[in-house]
Amino acid sequence: MDFKINPVEGLKGTIEVPGDKSISHRALLLGALAEGKTHVKNFLSAEDCLSTLTCLEKLGVAIEKLSPTELLIEGVGFRGFREPADILNCGNSGTTLRILPGILAGQDFFSVLTGDSSLRKRPMKRIVEPLTQMGAKIWGRDDCNLAPIAIQGGPLQSISHATPVPSAQIKTALLLAALLASGETHIEEKHKSRDHTERMLRFLGAKIDIENNSYRISSGNKLSAGEIDIPGDISSAAFFVIGGLITPNSELSIKNVGINPTRAGLVQLLIDMGANIRQTEDIEKSGEPRADLSIKTTHLRSFQVTEEIVPLIIDELPILAVAATQAEGESVVSGAHELRLKESDRIRAICSELKKFGADITEKPDGFIVNGPTRLRGAVADSFGDHRMAMALAVAGLVADGATTIKNAESVRISFPNFLNLLEEIAV
Repeated sequence: MDFKINPVEGLKGTIEVPGDKSISHRALLLGALAEGKTHVKNFLSAEDCLSTLTCLEKLGVAIEKLSPTELLIEGVGFRGFREPADILNCGNSGTTLRILPGILAGQDFFSVLTGDSSLRKRPMKRIVEPLTQMGAKIWGRDDCNLAPIAIQGGPLQSISHATPVPSAQIKTALLLAALLASGETHIEEKHKSRDHTERMLRFLGAKIDIENNSYRISSGNKLSAGEIDIPGDISSAAFFVIGGLITPNSELSIKNVGINPTRAGLVQLLIDMGANIRQTEDIEKSGEPRADLSIKTTHLRSFQVTEEIVPLIIDELPILAVAATQAEGESVVSGAHELRLKESDRIRAICSELKKFGADITEKPDGFIVNGPTRLRGAVADSFGDHRMAMALAVAGLVADGATTIKNAESVRISFPNFLNLLEEIAV
């Protein structure tokens, strides 16, 4: 599907973005591990999260869909999963493919996971190696680095492990495996990654010791079902936040956005750039902070992103590149090697496509350099089947001279199914 967009005079209105994708995955997985019925509200009913849901159903977990955004999960506890009769297809969801093995490694049965052509290119050894050290038997392509992967689960033992890259997916897989292992598991990260798993584990009753970037969790924990109310996804809100900042005469409010400190690095970075963003109605539900955001058009300054903050804004870097084209000065992103291992090589993709708009952007091995502000011109751009690329390029089209066409824009269904409709509703 191609999406055509014309420059706008501004973005105006009050909106809500869908539930957080990362938290929706975790609500499914931890709800399945819990004892009792977990009620999930504001679930993200998008392709990635539905991949996790379908895999859990194949593992014997009963999930009642009360509405597209409300679920009731009948938890099976740590040992109540059943051997799947078929391959578990994770679709395009790296979260499913990397976290679910943490549960499967401790089950007394055999399972196979795969995904689409994009997912089958994403590295898995970072998960496979520590789970193998814990006692699981795992096979896969390219010396166990690529899916499909096969897992023969069984008794697990605790380990001490330093993650090779700051990754909430690695950390989560090992924390869930640790629930099924004997002894105390210790995990270290170089830089802190998003902490939704730790928050939800505590919310459902688990004991986990956290000191800076060090995590300790022991066997003997159990999870008790509860009500999980998921905030709006800050990574989805980012497209509208930046759209509102760079398009003229914009006044936009976004309700109920998650502002978890390990995810809200974007907001602070934009404020440091001079952004007119106001945060109100700060509350916490289900262990996660949230707030309403008000955005007005702003002349932005350039920014610097370094390795230590990349994990806090990794998903927002493509749309930040768009913001940089309209900011005064030289913006630099460094230490973002992981961006090359997403649904597309996002460093190469965002540089190649923004150049089509006339942006002054230079690709680096670990990021990019953007000089702005630049008057963009409409272009025919390719999302490469990457949902965040499609949405970032659509926002670029809002401020470009002339019409823009985004190819393969159907990829937005992965995380934000109504993105294009919502954008059209508030464009003036």
